[in-house]
Amino acid sequence: MTLTAQVPTTNGSRYLQQLCKHWSHKFETDFGPEQGFIAFPMGPIRMAASENALSVTIEPNPDVDVDRFKQVVADHLDRFAFREAPLPFDWK
Repeated sequence: MTLTAQVPTTNGSRYLQQLCKHWSHKFETDFGPEQGFIAFPMGPIRMAASENALSVTIEPNPDVDVDRFKQVVADHLDRFAFREAPLPFDWK
């Protein structure tokens, strides 16, 4: 299963880099200004920043609480986006 949310923001690049740096102390990460990857224990997280949105894709492991996974990602991004939080996540 793969779930993706298109999060409207003009700060997507900043947020994806902050999240990757935040979790790089615990997990394998790979990121640049427009793309990010986190080898998260619940499943991989991939992010892509554009001018007006941050695309967040999660691939939950089979035994994972998917709602909890979505919430962990959203909560962490909202911390970095405190000026515009809560960000709208339309998971599909």
